[in-house]
Amino acid sequence: MPVPPKTAAKPPFKDRAVEAAFAAFPQPARRGLMTLRALIFETAAATPGVGTLEETLKWGQPAYLTPETRSGSTLRLGLPKNGGFALYVHCQTTIISDFRSFFPDAFAYDGNRAVRFDAGAALPREELTLLIRSALTYHLKKRG
Repeated sequence: MPVPPKTAAKPPFKDRAVEAAFAAFPQPARRGLMTLRALIFETAAATPGVGTLEETLKWGQPAYLTPETRSGSTLRLGLPKNGGFALYVHCQTTIISDFRSFFPDAFAYDGNRAVRFDAGAALPREELTLLIRSALTYHLKKRG
């Protein structure tokens, strides 16, 4: 399946290296990762205190940071070795363990570092919005 045109990304890519990383992901994992990307940007825009979101590459994976406010912990998107696709967080935070306490059996977890998805699987947006918001405001909770 062809790579969606730039205008299909919401928001459009500002960094060609990030765009290339997404283009290199196989379908249907790319479709799921693009859905997660859009959800990260939507959640950041709707969450007070997050500020501008930076999209860059870390370890070759699309990464999302809050450099303006430093409110959040980095989120990354990628492909786990055992297939599918994943949303990664910093493993030394409590983000995944906190999320798992609310949804112990609803997701496939990779320790304290990721939530994994099967390629082509529907994503539970409401629940994932909670996870993303938690990561984007992680340092705000620790300060307050």
